[in-house]
Amino acid sequence: MIKILTQSLRARLLAGFVLLLLAAWAGASLAAWYQTSKSLNKLFDTQQLLFAKRLSALDLSELRGEPQLPRSKKMVPHHRGKQDDDTLAFAIFSKDGHLLLNDGDNGKDLEYGYSRDGFTDGRLKGDDDAWRLLWLTTADGKYRIVVGQEWDYRQEMARDVVASQLLPWLIALPLMLLLLVCLVSRALAPLHKLAAQLARRAPDEAGQLESQDMPLEVKPLVKALNQLFTRTGEFMLRERRFTSDAAHELRSPLAALKVQTEVAQLAGDDAPLRDHALNNLSSGIDRAARLVDQLLTLSRLDSLDKLDDVKELSLAELLQSAVMDAWHQAQREGVEIRLDIQNQTSLRGQPLLLGLMIRNVLDNAVRYSPSGSIVNVALLPREICITDNGGGVSPEFLTGLGERFFRPPGQEKTGSGLGLSIVQRIAALHAMRTHFSNNAEGGFQVRISW
Repeated sequence: MIKILTQSLRARLLAGFVLLLLAAWAGASLAAWYQTSKSLNKLFDTQQLLFAKRLSALDLSELRGEPQLPRSKKMVPHHRGKQDDDTLAFAIFSKDGHLLLNDGDNGKDLEYGYSRDGFTDGRLKGDDDAWRLLWLTTADGKYRIVVGQEWDYRQEMARDVVASQLLPWLIALPLMLLLLVCLVSRALAPLHKLAAQLARRAPDEAGQLESQDMPLEVKPLVKALNQLFTRTGEFMLRERRFTSDAAHELRSPLAALKVQTEVAQLAGDDAPLRDHALNNLSSGIDRAARLVDQLLTLSRLDSLDKLDDVKELSLAELLQSAVMDAWHQAQREGVEIRLDIQNQTSLRGQPLLLGLMIRNVLDNAVRYSPSGSIVNVALLPREICITDNGGGVSPEFLTGLGERFFRPPGQEKTGSGLGLSIVQRIAALHAMRTHFSNNAEGGFQVRISW
């Protein structure tokens, strides 16, 4: 139960507000107590001084013996109002300490302890309660007047004043807490509404969550969720497209492999037929492996939003490495590759992807060029140009190049139609542009600029 309460945002908000209210109430009580006590002490000290001054103005020369005024309860036995015997007490002493007059209540217990005129603290005879005492000498110097007031009376008065101010707030605290619960519940209602929307949401739903009526503090959460749904939708779309493409494109190669396998099994003792079937089977496996590799590569490229491991690259070194990788295939096809470095250019990019892009262009150029032809690779100031001596592409099909699985009609070489799609995707990730065209002198040309 405690763990649930600590994990509940509503419970933590309510607990925080309650603690804040109690702390504020306690702080206000202490501040009110201090200020009220200070003000009351100032008021009562002033009253004591004024009362002592009035007593000093009396004719005290006729005081003899130890007279005292009648007790207040005897003078007013009934209907005494809110009078308190501890409010003020006084006594008048001679200079040598003889009691001449007192108020008849607590004044008779005031002891002579004069040391100087002014305020001091003391006690009554036989009583441990602290009193606030004021000593005053008459103008002729013959009499000492002491006016006292019990400290407990002042403190009780301060408590009554503070309680009268803060008690209404304490009584109103439950109502405030009830209103607080309502306000917090209402403030958290958009989160419950959002949770309900998410609970009703289908796994493949690509729609956006409504954020118009959401509080400003919740809108960033809704925006982040919408961005997540968008990315998830794009990811699922890519996965579905990859699955569809793989199922569609692998159907024919796998069927051909099955046919060649059956031919090899039926060949029996016919060695030439069996060898021919096995060679076709090996070639088919190579084509299927190449197709799967290109599908996986394109799927990984589609999932990239930004590049990692980006560094400053020398394009001359990158082209030299790609030409060396394609050299052995070019030798088997009887094709020569010529590299022309006209400019030492560097570029920030991902080395593996840029190398893959150049190798795909070179692979297409070598595979679709006749034996004895030349593939020219040129590094220009802001462009890479790769030109072959093949048959080129019919002008009406140039615009379709780069689309997935698109292969111009009349191609003798086998392929999947994904090589140039990979080239375009890598170029786009590096903010490059690709242009496919037929060379004026014959052949096909790929230009990659930035």
